[in-house]
Amino acid sequence: MSIAPTCDAAELRGDREVVLAAVKQEGLALEHAPGELRRDREVVLAAVKQEGLALQYAPYELRRDREVVMEAVKLNGLALQCTPYELRRDREVVLAAVKQEGCALEYASDELRRDREVALAAVKQHGCALQYASDELRRDREMALAAVKQHGFALQYASGELRRDREVALAAVKNYGPALQYASGELRGDREVALAAVKQDGPALQYVPVELRRDREVALASVKQNGFALKYASGELRRDREVVLAALEQNGRAIEWAPPLIRKLRGEWPRVRLLFVGHADGRSPLSWLPAELVGGPLMAALLGVL
Repeated sequence: MSIAPTCDAAELRGDREVVLAAVKQEGLALEHAPGELRRDREVVLAAVKQEGLALQYAPYELRRDREVVMEAVKLNGLALQCTPYELRRDREVVLAAVKQEGCALEYASDELRRDREVALAAVKQHGCALQYASDELRRDREMALAAVKQHGFALQYASGELRRDREVALAAVKNYGPALQYASGELRGDREVALAAVKQDGPALQYVPVELRRDREVALASVKQNGFALKYASGELRRDREVVLAALEQNGRAIEWAPPLIRKLRGEWPRVRLLFVGHADGRSPLSWLPAELVGGPLMAALLGVL
């Protein structure tokens, strides 16, 4: 009878074949390899080809190896942060990084953060990379438009002048309604801009000036997109039959923001709705209510509101 040989964990971690198999399966396993194998170029290459951020566990001499770095940033642009500064000045390396993950621009040299082509590649991949571009490029209209079209949230990183630019703001809110909060005060009060914002995200109504929160069309567009936007409508419109119905149709839990008498019927909305649309089976729409409520002040109030 033969007995299979056994090895302890430390011995296995020192086995090159075992480590290679491990990092090919999970690149970050490089962290647990012994120093000698972390200095092994083939092992490190295998690791960063599986997970670019495994580069952080490689020794300095391999973190400055251009081929190793290129493999890492092509897979995960954020691996650029693990490289020596000399490679953060390498235009080809940085371009590869930001094309994979735009926010890797944060780790590029100052010179390359001023490079228009590099910054444009970054914001096209992730709009919020605009925050890492140079001040001059954050004032660049084409740059800002590319950024907000990728993610409207990037509007907050554009220059003050561009946040007052109607086309830029419109592009931003059409992509991400809450970006309205970063537009200039004048544009937040622009009815077309506000409508575009709430159609994309109803609760963006909270960033609309008070006078537009009283606008019935704006409020309706908001609650149809997200019933919870009823919270931000004017008091008058929260008592408007069509607005409240639209909100509750979109999300019954919007009853939280309906008038107090409606909130008393929390959990009964499907049947409350039948008061106004009728029963399919022809039964009296009021038959489910306790007799004392039918015709009483509560029902009168309900019918007066809705």
